[in-house]
Amino acid sequence: MNTRGVLHLVACAAPPVLRIGELIGLLIEDGWTVCLIATPTATTWIDREALARQTGYPVRVEWRRPDEAEPHPPATAVAVLPATFNVINKWAQGINDTLALGILNEALGSEIPVYAFPHVKPQLAAHPGYQRSLRVLQSTGTVVTPMHLSQAWHNFTALILG
Repeated sequence: MNTRGVLHLVACAAPPVLRIGELIGLLIEDGWTVCLIATPTATTWIDREALARQTGYPVRVEWRRPDEAEPHPPATAVAVLPATFNVINKWAQGINDTLALGILNEALGSEIPVYAFPHVKPQLAAHPGYQRSLRVLQSTGTVVTPMHLSQAWHNFTALILG
């Protein structure tokens, strides 16, 4: 039973995505309805059918046609986990070339909480453009919490489940 709300969970292609089913299980157990949206590369790393069975909703990667119904209920919160260097930078610039980025860009214009959990190599995190992108996202009210593999679920559950 949904007691928390509807979380649109955007998953990118970084190693923690291989355990996204564990996180979804925790979220559902805590009362969230979870709708998973994956980047095109992340989609090749995950089992879409198993995750769709787990959430009760299709794992989306493609845009829907204008005459097709929205397969996910409206979000009450959006999170991107793991958030890659590429997605963080494109998102901060308003690039909308995948469904995942479209969901994230729309979330910035909404009144709902938005969370980002970057999982980026130290060499890329040191890039000045990346640091600017993080500041842009934080200026929109997005809660940005750097994610290290060992802390991934703890950081997420502390913010979202708490």
